[in-house]
Amino acid sequence: QVQLIETGGGVVQTGDSLRLSCTISRPFFGTYGMAWFRQTPDNEREFVAAFSWNEAHIYYADSVKGRVTISTTYANFTGNLQLSDLRVADTAVYYCAVRPLGGTTYPHYYSTTAYDYWGQGTQVTVST
Repeated sequence: QVQLIETGGGVVQTGDSLRLSCTISRPFFGTYGMAWFRQTPDNEREFVAAFSWNEAHIYYADSVKGRVTISTTYANFTGNLQLSDLRVADTAVYYCAVRPLGGTTYPHYYSTTAYDYWGQGTQVTVST
């Protein structure tokens, strides 16, 4: 069964940087799309970033554009999300999500319903 293992959350101060990683364990697919979402209490899960396994498609939410960078290591099915200049508003539980991806497009990358597998979530807390 496919599992997503997230690492890298924690408590940081405003202006700091943080890297979140997501590793796909036991994948049955060779190509995939990976996304990061975040959620705060009483709010819906919000899209942060998405990228295809070969980085041919990369998308960022406006709320993090200019402060986020993704990178992938295809050999071990890992995707990384680097967040910089962190703000209190970035405080949330961050979730990694994955789906098999075929063809040359990455439709509905921003939608939670487009993903088949989810990580357990990792807390990011930004304090002043």
